[in-house]
Amino acid sequence: MMNRTITETIAAELQIFKTVNQKENFLFIIGALLTQVISIQKAAEVMEMEPEMILQLLELMGIEFSYLSEDDISIERNW
Repeated sequence: MMNRTITETIAAELQIFKTVNQKENFLFIIGALLTQVISIQKAAEVMEMEPEMILQLLELMGIEFSYLSEDDISIERNW
């Protein structure tokens, strides 16, 4: 598990949000989304934002996110 000081240092680098808590929550939801533990709707609830804003932030950060499974993505790319 990551040291609290390390997570705070990483979170401090996120200029998008004002508080360390918001920054840490955003880092958490990125991980949870990418591992498909939560939905984009739940991420939006945690961040108190609209789902479209979450998707826009991910896109601006260059983080690829898809609602599709890996198999669905493969099928779609080859379609």
